Amino acid sequence: MRTVSIQHAKANLSRLVDQAAQGEAFVITKAGRPLVKVVPIDRPTAAQMRRLGFMAGQFSVPEGFDRMGGEEIDALFDMNK
Repeated sequence: MRTVSIQHAKANLSRLVDQAAQGEAFVITKAGRPLVKVVPIDRPTAAQMRRLGFMAGQFSVPEGFDRMGGEEIDALFDMNK
């Protein structure tokens, strides 16, 4: 694994972060001693990100669901009363 001094990391942080995000982990050293390891954050897989349809088949929607309570709603908005 690549090591870089803290001075080099300060001067080239943007480039080093871009490289780490692409999978090139590295260690930052100070006075020759390792301090921190910079690694990319694990990205969620496509299966983990999929949310639409995650409960498919778990329940059913009754017929006329989109019209339920329609009369009460119409009465609430009726301006002629």
